Amino acid sequence: MPQPGFVVWLTGLPCSGKKTLAQSLAAALSKRGVVSECIASGTLRESLLDNALGFSKDHRDANCRRNAFAAQVLARHGVVAIVSAVSPYRATREAIRGSLPNFVEVHVSTPKATCVDRDTKGLWAKALAGEIRDFTGVDDPYEAPTDPEIALDASQLSVDACTNRLLERLESIGLLPSPSA
Repeated sequence: MPQPGFVVWLTGLPCSGKKTLAQSLAAALSKRGVVSECIASGTLRESLLDNALGFSKDHRDANCRRNAFAAQVLARHGVVAIVSAVSPYRATREAIRGSLPNFVEVHVSTPKATCVDRDTKGLWAKALAGEIRDFTGVDDPYEAPTDPEIALDASQLSVDACTNRLLERLESIGLLPSPSA
């Protein structure tokens, strides 16, 4: 019987390591013969409707719903959909959780200082200098999950360690068979 699909939703501040972890998880799943697909929120935002969405709360929520729709379609066809999205608003994530079966929320809980240091595009610096408005973690809130399936601080753990802990959690909640099974 084929593996049922599910959604792994990686949320955290910009530059927290969500996309890197998503790619690492996809590679690890592939080694186990599990089909997965990464959905990078920023890429989806830029590719649909010619980047018509801005960064207001309504637009951020709309982008999260787009990510959720794509993930739902993939999961329905047995794919593990791995979404990496800041998705800053708790209520929006909870609504998405309620609409998707087998939803796993992963809080990439890397501290703000580390995210600022990791920023290769200079967006945090511009936001902190007031050059970019409505930047999550500066003048727009990030509402951390209150009860994620797992929280991973990518400033304290390597990418491989984060990936292994996430795989173990997926096994423990019954969404992924252990490699020895």
